[in-house]
Amino acid sequence: MAMRRRTFLNLSAATAVGTGVTLLGAGQAHAAPAPAQPYAVGVRRYDWTRGSRPLTTYVYYPATGTPGGDPVTDAPVADGVFPVCEFTHGYGSSPQNSQAVIRPLAAAGFVVPGPHFQHNFDDVHNGNTARDVSEILTRTLALNQGGDPLAGHIDAQAGLGVSGHSLGGMTTHGLLTAWPDSRVTAAIPMSCVDMGDPSGSVSAKTLFMHGDRDDTTAYSSARQAYSGTPAPKAFLTFHGGGHSSYFGDSRTVNTFVDWMRWGLYEDTAARDRLPSGAESSGTTWEFVGDDATGPAVHV
Repeated sequence: MAMRRRTFLNLSAATAVGTGVTLLGAGQAHAAPAPAQPYAVGVRRYDWTRGSRPLTTYVYYPATGTPGGDPVTDAPVADGVFPVCEFTHGYGSSPQNSQAVIRPLAAAGFVVPGPHFQHNFDDVHNGNTARDVSEILTRTLALNQGGDPLAGHIDAQAGLGVSGHSLGGMTTHGLLTAWPDSRVTAAIPMSCVDMGDPSGSVSAKTLFMHGDRDDTTAYSSARQAYSGTPAPKAFLTFHGGGHSSYFGDSRTVNTFVDWMRWGLYEDTAARDRLPSGAESSGTTWEFVGDDATGPAVHV
């Protein structure tokens, strides 16, 4: 494991944030094209554990029915196979309070496990939460076998996506650095701080999102994390944005979904939409492509 850099953290009390069995290898090709139309969204609850640690997880997924509206509990799964993209909420939040990101992601054709953590600062910093997410990814992939309604609908060849906000963003960055999960091929840490040096065992497309007036998790620390991250990578800055003010912004949602479509479906049209999806007078979009050469793209 790489030596961790010093982690910079400025968390207020009010808003502060063991890898399982590998079922797929990183970098494998996806088995399905990116969906052309949105889906309705279903959700199922799973009460998993890792040792004595509860891992209550709400798995959101493309469902049959009319697109739009709230997720429907235990709705029938739509035809097709879909990549897995996990989302970890921030301190004091929940998957249900993170629907601004989770629902559009599931509607776009992803299976989205959303754990409901009772966040503990120590667990984020000692790697327990990152290991919990790795276990949740393993359990989600295992649903593809046996009698679960999601069996046969999970694309186990596409790599895995991880994402999260605040403590969830820190957990996400930890899965690329101090507690690496080599199955991860796409990641979006939102409002995170630097959790350490990149691990050579992870090869992921990584998008950072942050407000440059965040007084909870330091923007400068996320910039440090970005500078050390290998390409392909991007950074979406919200000028004047606070810790969570951009969370439900259309630029956040559009960029989030298109990054994962590129990362897990290899959808190059989604990659090409990224600058326009992020563009506004209040944002800066930076991107370094696969070859890591040339200047970053600024919008």
